[in-house]
Amino acid sequence: MLSKLTWLKLFSTFLTAGLMLNQVSADNWKYVMEEGLTDPQGLFATKFKEEIEANSDHTIEIYPVGSLGESADAMEQTQAGLLQFIDQSPGFTGALIPEAEAFLVPYVQPTDPQEVRTYFKEGKAVNEMFHEIYREHGLELLAIFPEGEQVVTTKEPFRTPEELAGMKIRTMTSPLLLKTYEAFGASPIALPWGELIGALKTNMVDGQENPTIWIEAYGLDDLAPVLTYTGHAQYTTAVMANSDFYDGLSDEDKQLIQNAADSALDYILDLVVEMDEIGLNKIRETNPDVVINRLTDEEKAVFIERAKVVEEAFIEKAGERGKAILDQMKADLGAAKG
Repeated sequence: MLSKLTWLKLFSTFLTAGLMLNQVSADNWKYVMEEGLTDPQGLFATKFKEEIEANSDHTIEIYPVGSLGESADAMEQTQAGLLQFIDQSPGFTGALIPEAEAFLVPYVQPTDPQEVRTYFKEGKAVNEMFHEIYREHGLELLAIFPEGEQVVTTKEPFRTPEELAGMKIRTMTSPLLLKTYEAFGASPIALPWGELIGALKTNMVDGQENPTIWIEAYGLDDLAPVLTYTGHAQYTTAVMANSDFYDGLSDEDKQLIQNAADSALDYILDLVVEMDEIGLNKIRETNPDVVINRLTDEEKAVFIERAKVVEEAFIEKAGERGKAILDQMKADLGAAKG
């Protein structure tokens, strides 16, 4: 029979082992993004963090824009396994994953809120085809979500490519976006975000594109007061995990992450619609000079026809797999509208 002292020693050993096991299983995961905590990426990340921490002993540390260097630096750190999660838009990942630039091709995504939800929750391109591609680059794709419909703000109105001719439109530094506005009839100029406001003030550019929430937040409507809803795109972003990190998790933790991503996706799909409405209402209230135009289906048809050259440029870069993705995105768009 074991003595009382021996039992106490055994109990202490089991207790210590249990505590050590709990410490090993409770990790602090790092999550980096391109925006601030109150922006759509930050709101998604915060909801994701809440879900993880409410349903496990793990914790999430969020690094907002600029915390760990530029976008390219953050992606390198994620691929190297120094960071576990990253949120980055196709405009930046396109250099690494050419197929991701399919989200920059005009008129392959919906703009109606219910259609947007169906497209991103049920679409085969978003929920199946991109996963394999991201995997090839050491990334587990967790969610793709929109941050709002792209709205073109200019100093003068336009409803046709001819009226857009000669206007200098700022785009992100993406050849595909430059191609888009060339096709639309404008004279695009690629500039970093930090130079946009100065360029508008000095007439270096005549306009730009962004979701309504960004237009209102940075007073872009004051500098280019004509808002034109062309219906050509959503500003889209993707949340990913390092694939080696993800593969090394228990099935329980993998399910934990998937559930958190699903909850955050549902949350942000509704919230972005609200934020767009609030942003537009604030613009109407604070800017008496603002002009808001929405192109008719007939007017959009002209731009849709011109966008075919952008599709061709994308396929030339992304190859047959890019073409297959684009075809599926169009099919998903049709299904969402149906």
